[in-house]
Amino acid sequence: MDDSRYTDLDEETLFLVSQTFKALADPTRIRILNLLFNREYSVNEIAEQLHLRQSTVSHQLRFLKNLRLVKFRREGTSIYYSHDDEHVLNVLHETIQHALHH
Repeated sequence: MDDSRYTDLDEETLFLVSQTFKALADPTRIRILNLLFNREYSVNEIAEQLHLRQSTVSHQLRFLKNLRLVKFRREGTSIYYSHDDEHVLNVLHETIQHALHH
């Protein structure tokens, strides 16, 4: 085993990693992150695209934003969300490809 890549994980890192996997364990959050893979969307657009209530989308986006998995920008009265972590998105898409590969 190559020990040069081993790093003892501190409590904060362990917490962030476990919270990230928690985020990816929820089907609604997976759907939102997958949608945001190619472009940004407003809360209303996300709700419409995924057939979800706006309050559900807002709640999930808040969770994802707290983990720095999504970012937002304000344009007038609208807020647009996009993904904020290429690493996590790559993990998500590799996992989706794994699931599709029967």
